[in-house]
Amino acid sequence: MPDYTLEDCYLAQGFRLVCGVDEAGRGPLAGPVFAAACILPPGLRIPGLNDSKKLSEKRRNALFDCICQNALAYAVASASPEEIDALNILHADMLAMRRAVQALSPAPDLALIDGNVARDFPLPAYPVIRGDARSCSIAAASILAKVSRDRLCLEYDRLYPEYGFAKHKGYGTPQHIDALRRLGPCPIHRRSFLRFLGDSS
Repeated sequence: MPDYTLEDCYLAQGFRLVCGVDEAGRGPLAGPVFAAACILPPGLRIPGLNDSKKLSEKRRNALFDCICQNALAYAVASASPEEIDALNILHADMLAMRRAVQALSPAPDLALIDGNVARDFPLPAYPVIRGDARSCSIAAASILAKVSRDRLCLEYDRLYPEYGFAKHKGYGTPQHIDALRRLGPCPIHRRSFLRFLGDSS
Protein backbone atom coordinates (compact mmCIF):
# COMPACT_ATOMS: atom_id res chain seq x y z
CA MET A 1 0.00 0.00 0.00
CA PRO A 2 1.24 3.53 -0.68
CA ASP A 3 2.46 5.66 2.20
CA TYR A 4 4.23 8.98 2.82
CA THR A 5 7.81 7.68 3.05
CA LEU A 6 8.93 9.48 -0.13
CA GLU A 7 7.07 12.69 0.65
CA ASP A 8 8.45 12.75 4.20
CA CYS A 9 11.97 12.19 2.92
CA TYR A 10 11.85 15.28 0.72
CA LEU A 11 10.02 17.39 3.30
CA ALA A 12 12.81 16.55 5.74
CA GLN A 13 15.28 17.92 3.17
CA GLY A 14 13.55 21.31 3.26
CA PHE A 15 11.03 21.08 0.44
CA ARG A 16 7.72 22.61 1.47
CA LEU A 17 5.13 21.25 -0.96
CA VAL A 18 5.60 17.90 -2.70
CA CYS A 19 3.16 16.86 -5.39
CA GLY A 20 2.54 13.44 -6.87
CA VAL A 21 1.94 13.14 -10.60
CA ASP A 22 0.48 10.30 -12.66
CA GLU A 23 -1.20 9.74 -16.00
CA ALA A 24 -4.07 7.77 -17.43
CA GLY A 25 -4.62 6.69 -21.00
CA ARG A 26 -1.24 6.07 -22.59
CA GLY A 27 -2.39 2.89 -24.30
CA PRO A 28 -5.85 3.60 -25.77
CA LEU A 29 -6.43 4.06 -29.48
CA ALA A 30 -8.60 7.12 -28.93
CA GLY A 31 -8.97 10.20 -26.76
CA PRO A 32 -6.44 12.35 -24.93
CA VAL A 33 -3.88 11.20 -22.42
CA PHE A 34 -4.74 12.62 -19.00
CA ALA A 35 -2.45 13.58 -16.15
CA ALA A 36 -3.09 14.76 -12.62
CA ALA A 37 -0.96 16.40 -9.96
CA CYS A 38 -1.88 16.37 -6.30
CA ILE A 39 -0.53 17.82 -3.06
CA LEU A 40 -1.90 16.09 0.03
CA PRO A 41 -1.64 17.38 3.58
CA PRO A 42 1.29 15.59 5.27
CA GLY A 43 0.11 12.35 6.80
CA LEU A 44 -3.49 12.60 5.60
CA ARG A 45 -5.12 9.18 5.88
CA ILE A 46 -7.50 8.24 3.08
CA PRO A 47 -8.79 4.71 3.73
CA GLY A 48 -8.45 2.50 0.67
CA LEU A 49 -6.13 4.85 -1.23
CA ASN A 50 -4.19 2.79 -3.78
CA ASP A 51 -3.05 2.58 -7.37
CA SER A 52 -6.17 3.34 -9.44
CA LYS A 53 -5.71 0.17 -11.50
CA LYS A 54 -6.23 -1.93 -8.36
CA LEU A 55 -9.57 -0.33 -7.49
CA SER A 56 -13.11 -0.85 -8.71
CA GLU A 57 -14.81 1.96 -10.61
CA LYS A 58 -17.13 2.58 -7.66
CA ARG A 59 -14.21 2.82 -5.25
CA ARG A 60 -12.26 5.12 -7.56
CA ASN A 61 -15.22 7.49 -7.80
CA ALA A 62 -15.60 7.64 -4.01
CA LEU A 63 -11.88 8.24 -3.54
CA PHE A 64 -11.93 10.90 -6.27
CA ASP A 65 -14.40 12.95 -4.24
CA CYS A 66 -12.46 12.42 -1.01
CA ILE A 67 -9.18 13.50 -2.63
CA CYS A 68 -10.76 16.62 -4.13
CA GLN A 69 -12.22 17.57 -0.75
CA ASN A 70 -9.01 17.06 1.23
CA ALA A 71 -6.08 17.87 -1.04
CA LEU A 72 -4.11 21.05 -0.49
CA ALA A 73 -4.10 21.39 -4.28
CA TYR A 74 -4.91 19.26 -7.29
CA ALA A 75 -5.13 19.73 -11.04
CA VAL A 76 -6.01 17.59 -14.02
CA ALA A 77 -4.71 18.27 -17.54
CA SER A 78 -4.47 16.46 -20.85
CA ALA A 79 -2.76 16.25 -24.22
CA SER A 80 -5.03 15.83 -27.23
CA PRO A 81 -5.01 13.05 -29.83
CA GLU A 82 -3.53 15.58 -32.27
CA GLU A 83 -0.70 16.34 -29.84
CA ILE A 84 -0.11 12.61 -29.31
CA ASP A 85 0.15 12.10 -33.07
CA ALA A 86 2.50 15.07 -33.48
CA LEU A 87 4.76 14.49 -30.48
CA ASN A 88 4.47 10.72 -29.79
CA ILE A 89 2.83 9.34 -26.67
CA LEU A 90 5.79 9.73 -24.31
CA HIS A 91 6.27 13.42 -25.12
CA ALA A 92 2.51 14.05 -25.00
CA ASP A 93 2.36 12.27 -21.64
CA MET A 94 5.11 14.51 -20.26
CA LEU A 95 3.31 17.56 -21.69
CA ALA A 96 0.08 16.64 -19.89
CA MET A 97 2.00 16.07 -16.65
CA ARG A 98 3.76 19.43 -16.90
CA ARG A 99 0.43 21.13 -17.55
CA ALA A 100 -1.06 19.53 -14.46
CA VAL A 101 1.89 20.54 -12.26
CA GLN A 102 1.87 24.10 -13.59
CA ALA A 103 -1.87 24.40 -12.84
CA LEU A 104 -1.42 23.70 -9.12
CA SER A 105 -2.08 26.50 -6.67
CA PRO A 106 -0.25 26.76 -4.37
CA ALA A 107 2.66 25.73 -6.56
CA PRO A 108 4.78 22.77 -5.44
CA ASP A 109 8.53 22.94 -5.15
CA LEU A 110 9.10 19.26 -5.97
CA ALA A 111 7.25 16.68 -8.06
CA LEU A 112 7.25 12.90 -7.77
CA ILE A 113 6.50 11.46 -11.21
CA ASP A 114 5.16 7.95 -11.65
CA GLY A 115 7.35 5.91 -13.97
CA ASN A 116 10.97 6.06 -15.05
CA VAL A 117 11.01 9.40 -16.89
CA ALA A 118 10.69 12.97 -15.63
CA ARG A 119 11.48 15.35 -18.46
CA ASP A 120 11.54 19.14 -18.79
CA PHE A 121 9.64 20.01 -15.63
CA PRO A 122 10.05 23.61 -14.38
CA LEU A 123 10.90 22.39 -10.86
CA PRO A 124 12.84 19.48 -9.34
CA ALA A 125 11.09 16.32 -10.53
CA TYR A 126 12.01 12.74 -9.74
CA PRO A 127 10.70 9.57 -11.43
CA VAL A 128 9.37 6.88 -9.12
CA ILE A 129 8.98 3.41 -10.59
CA ARG A 130 5.65 1.91 -9.47
CA GLY A 131 5.05 5.21 -7.72
CA ASP A 132 1.27 4.75 -7.60
CA ALA A 133 1.85 1.74 -5.32
CA ARG A 134 4.45 3.52 -3.17
CA SER A 135 3.43 7.16 -2.72
CA CYS A 136 0.09 8.44 -1.43
CA SER A 137 0.43 11.60 -3.51
CA ILE A 138 1.05 9.65 -6.72
CA ALA A 139 -1.76 7.19 -5.91
CA ALA A 140 -4.13 10.13 -5.43
CA ALA A 141 -3.01 11.61 -8.76
CA SER A 142 -3.56 8.27 -10.48
CA ILE A 143 -7.18 8.22 -9.29
CA LEU A 144 -7.81 11.82 -10.34
CA ALA A 145 -6.42 11.17 -13.81
CA LYS A 146 -8.19 7.84 -14.32
CA VAL A 147 -11.63 9.00 -13.15
CA SER A 148 -11.39 12.22 -15.15
CA ARG A 149 -10.51 10.37 -18.32
CA ASP A 150 -13.18 7.72 -17.82
CA ARG A 151 -15.81 10.42 -17.38
CA LEU A 152 -14.74 12.04 -20.64
CA CYS A 153 -15.09 8.66 -22.34
CA LEU A 154 -18.74 8.61 -21.27
CA GLU A 155 -19.17 11.92 -23.11
CA TYR A 156 -17.46 10.42 -26.16
CA ASP A 157 -19.87 7.50 -26.01
CA ARG A 158 -22.77 9.91 -26.36
CA LEU A 159 -21.08 11.62 -29.32
CA TYR A 160 -19.97 8.42 -31.06
CA PRO A 161 -22.24 5.66 -29.68
CA GLU A 162 -21.34 3.13 -32.37
CA TYR A 163 -17.76 2.75 -31.03
CA GLY A 164 -18.57 1.69 -27.46
CA PHE A 165 -16.33 4.16 -25.61
CA ALA A 166 -18.32 3.83 -22.38
CA LYS A 167 -17.29 0.19 -22.16
CA HIS A 168 -13.70 0.03 -23.42
CA LYS A 169 -12.60 3.64 -22.73
CA GLY A 170 -10.74 3.76 -26.02
CA TYR A 171 -8.57 0.69 -25.47
CA GLY A 172 -8.04 -1.77 -28.30
CA THR A 173 -10.62 -4.38 -27.35
CA PRO A 174 -12.04 -6.70 -30.02
CA GLN A 175 -15.27 -4.68 -29.95
CA HIS A 176 -13.38 -1.43 -30.57
CA ILE A 177 -11.20 -2.87 -33.32
CA ASP A 178 -14.25 -4.34 -35.03
CA ALA A 179 -15.94 -0.91 -34.96
CA LEU A 180 -12.81 0.68 -36.42
CA ARG A 181 -12.67 -1.83 -39.25
CA ARG A 182 -16.36 -1.29 -40.03
CA LEU A 183 -16.58 2.46 -39.55
CA GLY A 184 -13.07 3.82 -39.76
CA PRO A 185 -11.66 6.28 -37.22
CA CYS A 186 -13.69 9.10 -35.73
CA PRO A 187 -12.29 12.55 -34.85
CA ILE A 188 -10.94 11.50 -31.43
CA HIS A 189 -8.87 8.54 -32.64
CA ARG A 190 -5.08 8.68 -32.46
CA ARG A 191 -4.14 8.19 -36.09
CA SER A 192 -0.57 7.21 -35.22
CA PHE A 193 -1.98 4.31 -33.16
CA LEU A 194 -4.04 2.91 -36.05
CA ARG A 195 -1.35 1.78 -38.45
CA PHE A 196 -2.35 -1.83 -37.81
CA LEU A 197 -5.53 -1.02 -39.77
CA GLY A 198 -3.48 -0.20 -42.85
CA ASP A 199 -4.77 3.38 -42.87
CA SER A 200 -3.70 5.98 -40.29
CA SER A 201 -4.86 8.95 -42.36
